Amino acid sequence: MPELPEVEALAGYLRQRAVGRRVDRLEIAAISALKTYEPAPTAVTGLTVVDASRHGKFLDVHFEGDLHLVVHLARAGWLHYREAFPATTPLRPGKGPIALRVRLDDGSGFDLTEAGTQKKLAAYLVTDLATVPGVAKLGPDALAADLPTFAERLRSRRGQVKGVLTDQSVLSGVGNAYSDEILHAAKLSPFAITDRLTDGQVATLHAATRQILGDAVERSLGQRAAELKGEKRSGLKVHARTGLPCPVCGDTVREVSFADSSLQYCPTCQTGGKPLADRRLSRLVR
Repeated sequence: MPELPEVEALAGYLRQRAVGRRVDRLEIAAISALKTYEPAPTAVTGLTVVDASRHGKFLDVHFEGDLHLVVHLARAGWLHYREAFPATTPLRPGKGPIALRVRLDDGSGFDLTEAGTQKKLAAYLVTDLATVPGVAKLGPDALAADLPTFAERLRSRRGQVKGVLTDQSVLSGVGNAYSDEILHAAKLSPFAITDRLTDGQVATLHAATRQILGDAVERSLGQRAAELKGEKRSGLKVHARTGLPCPVCGDTVREVSFADSSLQYCPTCQTGGKPLADRRLSRLVR
C-alpha cells in the first residue's frame, strides 16, 4: 500500500510535470472508483493543474477554481504518468487495471490503476476537502507532529502500538510497511500497549517515526513514479523480509499473520529474543 513517503513523492512528481498544464479530459474506466457525482468529471475539462499535495495517504490534485481530485490508492493502487498515450480513443469501462485517466493538453497525463480483484481505490472530485470522509477524519501528520502532539495522540487510544500507529485518525500517513520499520528502529514490540509506554519509549518512537519517514521521503523525491516501489523495497529492513537476517543484529526476521495482512519484526531487536505467537493459534506474547 502506498504510504506517506510514496504519496508525497507522487505529489512532488505531479508538481514538476503536470502543474501548469490544462486538462484535456478526465475519463472514468472504473465507475465504482469515483465516489462523488457532483461536480461531474467534465467539470475539470479545460482547467489548469495548479498544485498537487498530500493529506496523510491521500493524493490531492488541485485545479484552478478550487477543484480537487482526491485519491486514496488503497492497497494495490498506483499512479502511472504517461508522456504520451497510445491513442486518443476514450477509455471504456471494463475489467482492466485502469480506474481513471487524466489527459493533459500536451498529450501527456496519468492513469490511476489498481491491480487485483479487491477494487478499493477511491477518487473524489470536490470543492471542499472536508466532504471527503477519510480526509475529514485524519489525525495530525505523522511526519510533521512534534513530540508533545505525537505523545498526546499516541496515548489518546489505548491499544497495541502497531495498530494505534497505523490508525489514520490518531496519526496520518503510516501504514503496515513503515510501522514495521518504525517499531524496529525504536526497538519496540508491535504488541506493546500504548498506555504502558514510558516517556522515554514514546520519545524514541517519535524520533524513529521522523527518521524512517523522513529518510524514505528524501530517497523517494525526484524519483519517477515507476521507480518508487523499487525504492521503497530497497530501504526496508524487516517488512516483507520474513526469514532473512536482520541487518542490525543478524537474527532471523519473523512474521505474525492475520486474516488479510501480516507484520514482520526482529525478536532480538524488539522482543527480547522471544518470538511472538501467531494470533490465529494462540495468545500473543507481549
